[in-house]
Amino acid sequence: MKDKLTPKDLKKLNSKKGLKQFLTEESITISKVLKTLNYESRLKDLQEELIKLQNWIADNNKKVVILFEGRDAAGKGGAIRRTTEHLNPREFKVVALPKPSIEEKGQWYFQRYINKLPREGKMVFFDRSWYNRAIVEPVNGFCTQEEYTIFMSQVNQFERMLTESGIILIKFYFSISKDEQEKRFEDIKSSPIKKWKYSAVDQRALELWDDYTFYKDKMFAETSTKIAPWIVIKANRKTKARVETIEHILDKIPYNPKDQKVIEHVEVEEKKMD
Repeated sequence: MKDKLTPKDLKKLNSKKGLKQFLTEESITISKVLKTLNYESRLKDLQEELIKLQNWIADNNKKVVILFEGRDAAGKGGAIRRTTEHLNPREFKVVALPKPSIEEKGQWYFQRYINKLPREGKMVFFDRSWYNRAIVEPVNGFCTQEEYTIFMSQVNQFERMLTESGIILIKFYFSISKDEQEKRFEDIKSSPIKKWKYSAVDQRALELWDDYTFYKDKMFAETSTKIAPWIVIKANRKTKARVETIEHILDKIPYNPKDQKVIEHVEVEEKKMD
């Protein structure tokens, strides 16, 4: 906690939101209240800027695809919700595909994802994407080694075709520590409203941590290209990860009018291939 509260801090603490936290939460501290209020204020500013971005996409017939990848419980879904919660729902969609059907298994691997790509003026957010085959599938034995090898040999060219067709492609990877993943799993399992999220794949995630790391490193080395680099979000702190995600989206897409005073680009690791 800072030694002295500024007039701005005092105004925030005496706001309806600030007073509500003191009245409704036990063992709350001034530092925690300020941290929450600052996060909510920052998020609101960024979400207002996202609306301008969405309008620009619609007005200029742009197509945007944003991938959210990362370990189980890394916070991908929460980041997508904060990014999209004030956008026009008619102008975007969130895609979280289930396991492929028998018919889809007989198709070219990328086909089910191609069917979900945006039309002009739209945005698509993939909560996990074709990169399931880069990590989750080989780790859990959901694909053969040959299928994995074919995918890795095709994915960069596939993404080149997407970008050359006019799609703006952004790839996020949410990175958390092993201890944080274990902590989040325990929270999910003990929550009556969250435990449905705990899947059979999640149950083996900690046991297979090193295998996930091996395939993750291979994915970064082989699929982080100049046209589609991976942006790594350090996601142990959910609020920080959500803010940085939106900052990157606003920074990467050349929309107008763009308020640079609002966009404060945060340094995060961007994986690029020579």
